[in-house]
Amino acid sequence: KVASYIDQLDNFDAKDIALICVSESHMLYEEAFTIYVKFAKPEHTTDKEEQIEMQVLAMGVLVDYMKDLDRAKTFANQVDEKPVWSKLGNAQLEEKMAADAILSFISAEDASEYVRVCAEANEAEIYAEVIPFLKMARKNLQENLLDTELIYAYAKTNNLTDLEKFVNGPNVANIQNIGDRCFSEGLYNASKILFKSINNNSKLALCHIHLEEYREAVAAASLANNVSTWKQVCFACLKASEFRLAATCGLEVIKYPDHVDDVVTTYSDLGHFDHLVSLFEQGLGLEDAHIGIFTELGILYTKHVPEKVMEHCKVFFSKLNVSKVVRACERARLFKPAVYLYMQDKQADSAVKTMSEHSSAFDNDLFLDAIVKVRNAEIMYKAVSFYLTMHPMLFTRLMEVLEDHVDHSRVVNQLRRTGDWALQLGQAYMKTVQKENLSAVNEALNELYIEDEDYESLRKSIDKFQNFNMIALASKLATHELLEFRRISAYVYRCNKKWSQSIELSKNDRMWKDCIDTANESADEETIEDLLRFFCETSEKECFCAALYTCFSHVRPDVAIELGWLNGYHHFIMPFLVQNMRQTYERLQVLEKRTQPPKEEDAQDQIAQTYGQLGGFGNGMLMLENGGGMGGMPGGMPGGMMPPGQGGIDMSGFGQAGMPNGMPPGGMMPNGMPGGMPPNMSM
Repeated sequence: KVASYIDQLDNFDAKDIALICVSESHMLYEEAFTIYVKFAKPEHTTDKEEQIEMQVLAMGVLVDYMKDLDRAKTFANQVDEKPVWSKLGNAQLEEKMAADAILSFISAEDASEYVRVCAEANEAEIYAEVIPFLKMARKNLQENLLDTELIYAYAKTNNLTDLEKFVNGPNVANIQNIGDRCFSEGLYNASKILFKSINNNSKLALCHIHLEEYREAVAAASLANNVSTWKQVCFACLKASEFRLAATCGLEVIKYPDHVDDVVTTYSDLGHFDHLVSLFEQGLGLEDAHIGIFTELGILYTKHVPEKVMEHCKVFFSKLNVSKVVRACERARLFKPAVYLYMQDKQADSAVKTMSEHSSAFDNDLFLDAIVKVRNAEIMYKAVSFYLTMHPMLFTRLMEVLEDHVDHSRVVNQLRRTGDWALQLGQAYMKTVQKENLSAVNEALNELYIEDEDYESLRKSIDKFQNFNMIALASKLATHELLEFRRISAYVYRCNKKWSQSIELSKNDRMWKDCIDTANESADEETIEDLLRFFCETSEKECFCAALYTCFSHVRPDVAIELGWLNGYHHFIMPFLVQNMRQTYERLQVLEKRTQPPKEEDAQDQIAQTYGQLGGFGNGMLMLENGGGMGGMPGGMPGGMMPPGQGGIDMSGFGQAGMPNGMPPGGMMPNGMPGGMPPNMSM
């Protein structure tokens, strides 16, 4: 019914009712649009501004609520009012309809949103469409962005005539930035116009290069007159096979020493070697020719015209960078010119080095005379390598000369790096210097002995010179195919107190004696016990017996008896037990000598006195057997039991447990009876 009321009624507040219609609770968008359109008509209001306001509100309903841009466009065409077009243009911009928005803003003659319009136009790449808008905007606004974007639009549409006319006229565009932008995007014709307008000849030359206008590029480079531009134009002409133009630019570039290498590299990469040599030969005639030109020409001769090298070195020696030319000669294997330059420059070290590295310049007597005079000791080591490689039969003579001047460890390392044959060649030399006990020398000789399977010499070397990595040698020999070398491995482990490794190696080779000797040397009860148990497990009875005998001092008797009992080795532990008993006996003898009692007469007097003090044999006193003497006692005693009260033995002279004072409790009497009790004596 709302629509019919809107048509029938006229006396209501249009704006309030329209707002109620578009509210979220009603969403009567069509009715709101009808209200605004109805009250925008002349019969409802004669105020033009109010009519336009109602039309803009009606457009707002279409674009903001109904989102019907096609209907909005139709409505805008009907009313054809600028504010309405502006409202539509903003809505179209929001919906990314840049082309339609541009037309709407043009119809509205509204440039207020020029920043957004330019951004959307660039994103949509609609440069032709944006040009009219930018022209319209420039009528009322003087902004850098407008002029810059207009130039860019002309460039993108290839409208070069209008572009040139515009940049030559008054504008506030940033020509340099837009020129760089066009150049980076490959719009070289437009860039050429822009850079020419601001006299940027360096960039202008690059534009000519990309447009293959090489003569114009050289002319622009001449106006720019900076080495970077000369170089770029030179390389471009060279790639286009414009050799004369390239040479013109190249002569300007090689005046600067820092850029000579770039010219050489580019010519060389393109394979124009003859033109490169010709360019530097022309450069010799420059007024400001520098040392780099003479040096680089010498280097080029070594690569491409070797027959001219010696003459060039002799004529222009004072203008050369000797080190660079020498390196070039060496790379080209032109050693005579290299030696000539070294000698002229008084570099004896370098001359010797050249002779040591290159056989064509070698003279043995001269070399040996010069080698001891060099200031750099490194050259001596290089000489060693040279003799090993080129003159191995003269190596011994060289080392006789250098014996007091070199580090022998380093020489040995050189021999090692050269190869096994070099170590063999230097064996006599290494034996001579082994007296210094150097690790490298010892290791090298040991390796030679291993290679030659000379285990006797190896054993002697290990015994005499032990300054080397013994564990590494032992590990290496542990898997050697020859038994004697594996035994040496076990021996080395033993020398380094690696008892378990040594014993394991000897076990694997069934070298039982080595196992036993190692275990004995270790003096470790656990190691020895493990070996004994191993012999029991492998039923090596004889070895078990030998281990007991050899390691006697470190084997506990209970361990030996236990293993013998468990494995039935009673006969095999008997030597150990005999030896143990003998040792125990000897120890007791020593103990008896230390604790020997007084002489026999003194002992009898002491015993008589002691027995007399006992006061009879009653009340638990010491009783003697009937008719028996005191066997084992000096002099004996009357036999039989003595009646009470007829005397006895005084025990005050005895200590604890009835032992004479001075004897330990439970100790041994001289006759060997325990507890201090003589034979035939009872309590």
